[in-house]
Amino acid sequence: MNNHNKLLLLFCILSGSAVVYSDGNARIFDITHKITSQLPTFDSQKGLGHFIWLVSSIKNGSMANISEFKLGTHTGTHVDAPSHFFQKYYEEGFDVSTLSLQTLTGPVLVVDVPRNKNITAEVMKSLNIPRGVHRVLFKTLNTDRRLMHTREFASDFTGFKKDGAQWLVDNTDIKLVGIDYLSISAYVDAAPTHHILLKSREIVIVEGLNLDGIKPGKYTVHCLPLRMVGADGCPTRCILTA
Repeated sequence: MNNHNKLLLLFCILSGSAVVYSDGNARIFDITHKITSQLPTFDSQKGLGHFIWLVSSIKNGSMANISEFKLGTHTGTHVDAPSHFFQKYYEEGFDVSTLSLQTLTGPVLVVDVPRNKNITAEVMKSLNIPRGVHRVLFKTLNTDRRLMHTREFASDFTGFKKDGAQWLVDNTDIKLVGIDYLSISAYVDAAPTHHILLKSREIVIVEGLNLDGIKPGKYTVHCLPLRMVGADGCPTRCILTA
């Protein structure tokens, strides 16, 4: 890594932007938020809090350091499974281990959503996302407000309204939809929006993305959640390459 790229990496780490790695030919953007005690969690003013602790410690005489952690399945940057909002799918086993890697990996379009607006049918239409685009990440006012860097949950975050979700299903080929806060849906439309997007089991939802410093355009996305049987969601590592 040359000095320019070292400075770029240091700036991104200090500013909280998506971390950029470069070998001079390709760039990797880490769009995963770090899991820390200050990370916001849904409907909580206290944030994640203490989540990891040592159960064996070299300092206390053990051969190795071994930790345990406790996280909700929808912590930080994460995916939703169909079982998240459908009891039938939960009972049938449509958990995160059944999500398509072909959907979670491939060409992706990052789009800028008009500020001060939730994602309605009108907004979706205005974005002019062409047919044949299968993965889209929506960069919104959430990023400008740095909501994922704020411990207190903000119920006025930007998300999809149910008519926007229905427009996406009816008028696009999108199979992966990502957003820059803890829920794909606007707070007041949580259930109907998730029902619309997850009903077919063909659309994968990725939430809590770090799109700080990410410019609109075409990239390749790689999102890899753990293969957790029975989990209705799971933290995931997501990167873009360009």
